[in-house]
Amino acid sequence: MPSETPRRPYDSGRRQEAARRNRAAVLAAGRELLFRDGYQATTVRAVAERAGVSPETLYKAFGGKTGLVKALWDVTLAGDDEPLAMAERPQLQAVLATPDPHAKLRLYAAFVRGVHERLAALSALLAQAGPEGGQVLAASEEERMTGVSAFVTHLAEAGALPPDADTARLADSWWALTGPQLYTQLTAGRGWDADTYEDWLTGVLAPALRGAA
Repeated sequence: MPSETPRRPYDSGRRQEAARRNRAAVLAAGRELLFRDGYQATTVRAVAERAGVSPETLYKAFGGKTGLVKALWDVTLAGDDEPLAMAERPQLQAVLATPDPHAKLRLYAAFVRGVHERLAALSALLAQAGPEGGQVLAASEEERMTGVSAFVTHLAEAGALPPDADTARLADSWWALTGPQLYTQLTAGRGWDADTYEDWLTGVLAPALRGAA
């Protein structure tokens, strides 16, 4: 009786590495085509061809064009494609770990500045992209509201806010003050450099702290 040919072991590591390479290639191709051709002209097929993958691979990884753009937004926001929530990333961990409230606030302003510097061009592109672009921007603003609320709660729990502080209203106002529209108005519109914006944001947020003059 002929012996059976041994099965090759399933190499999940190789498959995962291939998936990571494909994902990176698709994200790079999507960014290139979006900024070169515009949102409407960038199709799933064009991105897939540019990345060297099949459209089916792209759909499986991202669910379609809107999912790809949201993934590109998230990667740009974070600065990389590591599977870490924003609150788990070193820059925000440093903010949360800093004991002095004023130093904490300055680090937070630097974090906000960095986010807007990375996202400004993509945000402007999506603002002109119609309902689909608006969908991505709206989702990102909901996520930003969650992040701002979490930071305000952190300040309250750390005793950095007055005991009677209205944290819900404070989160709303800080969400507006730290938003991308205001950043763009002050930098692109009024010619502020990023250092000036960061200093301004620190000064605008600081009066909410306990004991601030």
